Amino acid sequence: MSALPSSETPSVSDNGESLHVCLINDSFPPAIDGVSNAVTNYARIIARDYGEATVVTPYYPKADDSVYPFPVIRYPSVDVTRLVGYRAGLPFSPEIAARLEKSQFDIIHSHCPITSTMLARSVRERLDVPLVFTYHTKFDIDIANAIRLKILRGEAAKILAENISACDEVWTVSNGAGENLRKLGYQGDYLVMPNGVDFPTGRVPDGLVRAVTEGFDLPDGVPVFLFVGRMMWYKGIRITLDALKLLDEAREDFRMVFVGGGTDKKEIVAYSRKLGLDGKLFFCEPIQNRDRIRAWYCRADLFLFPSTFDTNGLVVREAAACSLGSVLVRGSCASEGVTDGVNGLLIEENAASMAACLRRVCRSPEQMKQIGEGALRDLYISWDAAVKTAVERYRIVIENYRAGRYPKHEKPRDELLNGIGELMNAIGTGDARRKELRSRLSSALEENLEEFYDIFL
Repeated sequence: MSALPSSETPSVSDNGESLHVCLINDSFPPAIDGVSNAVTNYARIIARDYGEATVVTPYYPKADDSVYPFPVIRYPSVDVTRLVGYRAGLPFSPEIAARLEKSQFDIIHSHCPITSTMLARSVRERLDVPLVFTYHTKFDIDIANAIRLKILRGEAAKILAENISACDEVWTVSNGAGENLRKLGYQGDYLVMPNGVDFPTGRVPDGLVRAVTEGFDLPDGVPVFLFVGRMMWYKGIRITLDALKLLDEAREDFRMVFVGGGTDKKEIVAYSRKLGLDGKLFFCEPIQNRDRIRAWYCRADLFLFPSTFDTNGLVVREAAACSLGSVLVRGSCASEGVTDGVNGLLIEENAASMAACLRRVCRSPEQMKQIGEGALRDLYISWDAAVKTAVERYRIVIENYRAGRYPKHEKPRDELLNGIGELMNAIGTGDARRKELRSRLSSALEENLEEFYDIFL
């Protein structure tokens, strides 16, 4: 990790000055994933403690944004949920650009490197405020899944890296996420800024645990394993299922509960039935009520998360909040900060290793309890603490930007995006100005037509 520019006036980070933060992301409720959860908590805590927050995100039918204590601005979108699991934003809208310019933001924070960052870049020229980007997800895996031809994968990664490089400051949610960002071709500096957990520490009432788990065959004294998250093969779920098959063949009794939805869920359920694990496995739909999710964490004995895809593993910290230890792949991002046998259990990335670990620890319930207590002690980070750290850094970023400590972004694509931003904001301001900007945009498009199609189509 390279060093980031530090402010020459660090007192700026402590002056308590109210901030107005623009948070842009491609996913936001009703779409549920780790990044939408992060944006929601950033906005909630900033609006409560540090000034104002505005979320900018693609339009979703039937989304009820009145439930939030902060404004949500929706921009046009297209439905690509069948392909990628969410709606894709169409970021260049004159109406949205005009609303954003009037909002008088102090800083823009993008949480997605594609359309969200395109939108952020297009309005930065007009707002003249810094742009921060957080890298949450291993996009090299997403690119590989979406693009079959290797040569096109390389070009897509290059475009992604250039889009990220255009931001004034780059954050990652873990050291492993930073290493993955380097694999995409990003060569700039970054700062590790971990996400937090919106769970309080401690157990929910026993009555709620009984109510949530009612109807499930979970005998006392039988270990209960848990997974919470998107039902996708890349989460390591095949390793878990194969390990449980090995336990079953060894006549070890257990129960396993999966909570979540995803495009691979039907295949996962079918595979579990092929393994003959009916009666020991339970598949629940996604649960949005946070206390009901906590109830599952409180009922389980171990959280199984052999994912090498996730860059932060928020679910591991959610489990830790409930004194639940996790089984993780050694060297994965989710295992950062975990010491085997102290605050978690580390395995190799295969079913035999997980099965051996489970057989060993399930014969020692007291060890599982101690590991859970260690996870609470060592791994838990509240969202209040995480956002406090981020806001302190926001203030330094703003000072650095105003002092000219960040490099200027003057590549052809920056000129193109800035031109689009100016054109959108100038609509309705007069024919002469409109014609001038259209001419500038037209020239930029002619000079960069191939890149334009690469980026936007």
